[in-house]
Parts: sequence; C-alpha cells; structure tokens
Amino acid sequence: MLKRLPCFLVCWALVLTGHAQPTTAEKLGYPRDAKLLILHADDLAVAHAEDSASIHCLESGAVSSASIMVPCPWFTEIADYAKRHPGADLGIHLTLTSEWEHYKWGPVASRDSVESLLDANGDFYDNLDSLGKKARLSELRTELRSQIEKALHAGIDITHLDSHMGSCFFRKDFMKVYLDLAHAYRLPCLLNVAAFKAIYQVDISDLVTAGDVVTDHVYMAFPPSPENQRAGYYEQLLRQLQPGLNCIILHAAYDDDEMRAVTVNHPDYGAAWRQADYDFFTSDACKKLLESEHIYLVTWRQIRDKITRSGSR
Repeated sequence: MLKRLPCFLVCWALVLTGHAQPTTAEKLGYPRDAKLLILHADDLAVAHAEDSASIHCLESGAVSSASIMVPCPWFTEIADYAKRHPGADLGIHLTLTSEWEHYKWGPVASRDSVESLLDANGDFYDNLDSLGKKARLSELRTELRSQIEKALHAGIDITHLDSHMGSCFFRKDFMKVYLDLAHAYRLPCLLNVAAFKAIYQVDISDLVTAGDVVTDHVYMAFPPSPENQRAGYYEQLLRQLQPGLNCIILHAAYDDDEMRAVTVNHPDYGAAWRQADYDFFTSDACKKLLESEHIYLVTWRQIRDKITRSGSR
C-alpha cells in the first residue's frame, strides 16, 4: 500500500510506524538513544610533550581520537607514529594561527603563495581577528589543501578534519572552504551549528548537507577553568551527558620544561592547563564514570568508514 501513496505521505507513514531515519548512533551500530562520546586530544605536533602525553592517552584508551597540526615543528615525530600505528584515530587540526609568544610556525605552502595569511615575520598571525581581516580566500584554500596533502604524503591515514583555534569557523566563507575540503577528501569534519553560532557568530546551517555528520554537543574547558577545578568540571559534564553524538575537546601534555617554554606568558591553555586535562582523562575516576554512565567511546574512523565513505550517508 505504501508504495502507491504520494512521497510525502510515505514519509509520514514511516515516521508514524517507527521507521524514522536512522540516527548517527544507529548507523554506527549502537542503540538509537546511546550516549556516544568522542574524547578528542588537540594540538599533536606542537611539542614533544604534547605528542608523548597524547600518544599515552590514545594507547591507554583515555582518549579515542586526536588531531595533528601539520605546520608545527614536531610533525615528523607524530607522522612517524601514525605510520607505525595505522589504526590510531588521527585527523588533521587545520592550522592558520601561531599563538605563542616565542614559539612560531608558518605555512606548508610556499610563503609567496599565501602572503595574506602571514605576519611581518612570515609566520601565521597570533590571533583570529588579523586572519579574518587579511586572509584571501584562495590563499587560505591553498594552505589548507597543502596541509592535508603533506599529511597524506607522510603516510597518515587521515580520519577527519577539525580546526586549530576555530580558525576555519571564524568566517562563513572560511567554513565553506573547510566543508569543501572535507567533501573532496571524503572525510568527516567537526561540525556543530549551535556552537559555531554561539562562539564565532557564524551561522552554517545552510552549508551543512544531508551527508554531513553533525555532533549534537561539543564541550571544552574554556578559560577561565582553574586546573584544580578541572576534575569537577569534567565529572559534572559526564554525569549530565545526553544521548547523541558528543565530543569533548581536550589538550593533553606534560607540564615540563619544554611545554612551559612553549606556553610562556600564556596561562590559558598553558602547560599546567594541559597537564590537568591529561590527569583527569587518564584517571581511574574518569574510566569508572564512563562505565557507570553507560557512555560509549567512539572514533572519527568509525564515522568515516561506516557513514562518510559508505552508503549510509
């Protein structure tokens, strides 16, 4: 009978009979109302202290995903790790800023091809406002594509894209380039319509396609968030986590001489800040809380392989 009805009536009939479109959880093989969580470590390649702490988190199961800053000095270390551990869930943390006081990096593309992205010293700007005012869209596209290609040539099996300091979310036309690249390379990318609108005042609802996987909630311990209160923040967050696809963005690194030098005069997201993230997510308390709250850790690789690159988009 259904096949003889007009299309819109068929859709309503399917909803009323309980055959609604499958959720992301169902596409990944979980119950419809499952609480899915990507525990995601940012900023790999920025320093050895970041790489080593984040690798420990990945290998111990403390995080399920991480992303790499291709232009940064320790890229070779993490690229080598990725080649030796092809199952690791590693994406590209597309990078257009260099925010530290003395520790700098510039483009992967040739400097003369991306001049609008660079300050007077030939490094990326240290803030989003300068990038937003001066970047030429064609040069931004050139640099982001160069970062992806460098990672691929280094043997990294890229699982997803996201963006350092949210630089790709800062302007709507930047966001369009970001999505175009995700589609071109058949990769999922970090997307959340409500969060991007609230934080960056950019409405991307008309850019998102039916094939894009959108997170239901994205969380991060934004400043001010004192290190000695970090455990309480995360414990409350996990206890209140809602069904759907959730992502917690964290920054795991050791509070050592190297990381303190990198982040000098920058207490927000500094060495102690990153150690606090590492300490909580590697703790027994975190592991027990994930279990007691029936939270499933998932990866971008699962999303890429079961949704983005399959017929279930």
